[in-house]
Amino acid sequence: MNSYSDSGLTAKRSNRRLVAVLAALAVCALAHAWNYDSQAATTTNVAQLRVGATFNKKWNNGLRLGVREDLWFDVYNSEVGPYFRKSYTTLDLGYKPIDYVKLDLGYTLKLLGPDSTWSATKKADANEWIRHRLFFSVTGSYTFRYAKIYLRERVQLDMRTDSVNLLEQNQYDWCLRSKVGTEFLIPGKPVKPYLWLELVNTLNVPEYQQKNGHQFISSVRTQAGVKWRLTRLSSLDFFYRFTYGYDRDINITKNKGYIQLTQETLYMHSIGIHYNLDW
Repeated sequence: MNSYSDSGLTAKRSNRRLVAVLAALAVCALAHAWNYDSQAATTTNVAQLRVGATFNKKWNNGLRLGVREDLWFDVYNSEVGPYFRKSYTTLDLGYKPIDYVKLDLGYTLKLLGPDSTWSATKKADANEWIRHRLFFSVTGSYTFRYAKIYLRERVQLDMRTDSVNLLEQNQYDWCLRSKVGTEFLIPGKPVKPYLWLELVNTLNVPEYQQKNGHQFISSVRTQAGVKWRLTRLSSLDFFYRFTYGYDRDINITKNKGYIQLTQETLYMHSIGIHYNLDW
């Protein structure tokens, strides 16, 4: 009888210790979270048109050099109205050491379109609407009889050259983009349906921007489309993309040092067409 009561007491003590540890962790997490002087939330709905083209030069040793141009147009924007949103010009070098692994290293020049809120001074400063991006990605894929699945992990660095308050925004933004997708192979047909999902996770947002003391998922994107082969070397990609975006905008007033947080949510619906040429 004593052995059974001793084991019961031991179990109770272990449970109490576990509860105490969990409570301490919760207190630490709350203590690390920022107390903001004011908070607000905004929601933006966007309908968008995207057009683009990619040109790839491939070699027999697995190397590829690509140039890509993308243009984004907001045909509806609940915040600022329709406008030319941005353009991406990308140069990337790819290498395929084995059939199911692909490596990519690239640079993107981003040009932002001024919306209705931009002042004349801001429009005149090139640093306000030019951004630079570097990325490196690893893609693994496997082909079944009628489908190909793949997983891509991309580390990305976005750089800005305008003047920013480093307590509110970064000069250099790091993120990890994780993408999983599948392509369906239809024998004898020139079309290839596909579907993919991507998560974008922040890696270094300023401390005031962190969510309960942590980094956060800033974007969830999913895309469905059809690739239509025109010739042996060229194709068109018709697609629909839905983007859920989340950001935490920080404004620190100069006079009193108040911290103002605005939680920004984005719902973006995009349709697009993209031309591809390989040679």
